[in-house]
Amino acid sequence: MLTLDSNIVPDAELDCVGFYCPMPIAMTKEEIDKLEVGQVLKVEADDPAAEEDIKRWAKRTGHEILRFEKEGSIMTFFIKRMK
Repeated sequence: MLTLDSNIVPDAELDCVGFYCPMPIAMTKEEIDKLEVGQVLKVEADDPAAEEDIKRWAKRTGHEILRFEKEGSIMTFFIKRMK
């Protein structure tokens, strides 16, 4: 089996589908705080505001979004805890 570099294996996953602002941000912050520095959290959300909110939150808090995908109404973020 060929493994591509783009395959990110998350250390934890969070399902925010069906939740609306401010819940996806609050839930993401709570989950990332449980991880060690360098670990990756996969977040799925369908709140249209989540795309901008989570990107802004990651930048403000110093975490790195390794990858962002959007398929239909579902957005998937891979966020690396940086501190």
